[in-house]
Amino acid sequence: MHEISLLKNVREILEEHAISEKFSKVIKVTLEIGKLSSVEPDALRFGFDVVMKDSLAENAELLISELNGLGLCQQCGQQVELETSYDPCPHCDSPFIKVIQGAEMKIKDLSVI
Repeated sequence: MHEISLLKNVREILEEHAISEKFSKVIKVTLEIGKLSSVEPDALRFGFDVVMKDSLAENAELLISELNGLGLCQQCGQQVELETSYDPCPHCDSPFIKVIQGAEMKIKDLSVI
């Protein structure tokens, strides 16, 4: 389950930003997860409290915002919605789609004190 590693990275980022931005407690974390990222939101929710224990984000609320997949067809130039990274273009049936959105995971917002 790579989601635990991702959450550990989130914890490290929060700790680094706490120093540079001078906050001592995280109240809420909003993560933006692309639908094409291979990250399971339920696994993040399951592991969040365990990974954040004894940190400045202990007892913080976790919100997850899902980002739709978008791609650009390399054959016809149309922007298309993607359910998977391997969807063909619905306009020309080309398999050559460049993913432009939805493969990322990022910290979208924090509430801190």
